[in-house]
Amino acid sequence: MVFGMSLATYTLLHVVISLIAIATGLVVVSGWLRSSRPGFWTAIFLLTTILTSVTGFGFPFDRFLPSHWFGVISLVVLAIALLALYAFHLDGPWRWIYVTTALIALYLNVFVAVVQSFQKLAFLQPLAPTQSEGPFLIAQLAVLAVFVLLGVAAGRRYHPAAAA
Repeated sequence: MVFGMSLATYTLLHVVISLIAIATGLVVVSGWLRSSRPGFWTAIFLLTTILTSVTGFGFPFDRFLPSHWFGVISLVVLAIALLALYAFHLDGPWRWIYVTTALIALYLNVFVAVVQSFQKLAFLQPLAPTQSEGPFLIAQLAVLAVFVLLGVAAGRRYHPAAAA
């Protein structure tokens, strides 16, 4: 039991929250590329991304795992993103700090989704049973490359004060 839920129910809740975080994060990034600030989607993205990290700590564990480090890093960059957006209103360097930190949080969620996909999906498991095989590494490098390109494009295009 985790917070009064069976482990299966808690896991499903965590996965649903994570998928919502990824989907809304992609909507937010799409807005950045058009230099718009989709306020509702941004709030949902940030909230569900925080909840993804927080619920990740609810799983039973006997030692601090790499997934916990991902959660800590994600919460730290999300705290900076929240400050940049809501306290500093994206003024000056806070615009690119926000884009960078929010994108890192989204990347971490997608990174973990790829890890979980190779662990849980029957058609991917044989391709990388230890997650050190080529298909897994190629998938993670492709995700990283996409996020680097998105970060550069968003950093150049996202100027919400100039947006209508």
